[in-house]
Amino acid sequence: MTDSAAPGDSERHPGPNAWLLEEMRSQFEHEPDRLDDDSLTFFATGRSNGAAALTATAPVQALPAVTTPSTHGAPALAAPVATPTPAAPVTAPATATPAEVGEVPGEPLRGASARIVENMEASLGVPTATSFRDIPAKMLEANRRIINGHMKRSRMGKASFTHLIAWALVRAIADHVPTMNSTYLEGPDGKPRIQRHDQIGLGVAIDVTKNDGSRTLLVPTLRDAAGTDFMGFVAKYDDLVARARVNKLTLDDFGGTTVSLTNPGGIGTVQSVPRLMPTQGVIVGVGSIALPAAWQAADSRTVA
Repeated sequence: MTDSAAPGDSERHPGPNAWLLEEMRSQFEHEPDRLDDDSLTFFATGRSNGAAALTATAPVQALPAVTTPSTHGAPALAAPVATPTPAAPVTAPATATPAEVGEVPGEPLRGASARIVENMEASLGVPTATSFRDIPAKMLEANRRIINGHMKRSRMGKASFTHLIAWALVRAIADHVPTMNSTYLEGPDGKPRIQRHDQIGLGVAIDVTKNDGSRTLLVPTLRDAAGTDFMGFVAKYDDLVARARVNKLTLDDFGGTTVSLTNPGGIGTVQSVPRLMPTQGVIVGVGSIALPAAWQAADSRTVA
């Protein structure tokens, strides 16, 4: 029941970034000069491989030959002629007048929006279990202050809460529950299977602003997230985010995600149920780091 940790479907499946590939495909067809050479090669190869449509012709079954039995040595007898019975008059069936179909409200989803819907529908086929945890953040804040003091003295940048939470997630899976770095899939026979991965591909949800001013969510992959120390992890994480902000991510930065981290707490969300995409084993949603609602109006002098 266990598959090897070869790249497999998780490397090829774009997951939540399918809408981005759809958008890039549209650019390839209408504005190819906006794509880099790797993207042009990718879509040109994909189109040439998938252009030929398969056609099938239903096999024609030969009718069995009709044989007439004969009796050797006996004279042939004339077959009696049957008098045809006049056929009953055929009456045309009554046709019902089709009811007029009213205008369907709304408008169809196309392109990137349609792919997002497909992803959300596909996520419903993945077996999931959701758990909520309230975790005190006081120690997290204190440790962040200590770490940033050291990084400032060493001129090594700055660590955010997301850096610390993402690193804690990676180390927890790698050191304590590696079975969570497994994905569900179906074999060619339709039977359920499990694929265990040797490396953690951390999908990082990044909110970016598009050229038209609209906002969208990208989920590039930090590959082999557990294969470095904390400072190396922060450097790789920051590089991924920086390239996403200026639209410098390549196709190699997507796919291969086995674990995802999303941060709806950035917009004040306390709890959420993020959707687990195919080829992924875990998605962690981080809520708002703040006082509970019951303490929001408390005097700051009474809150530790």
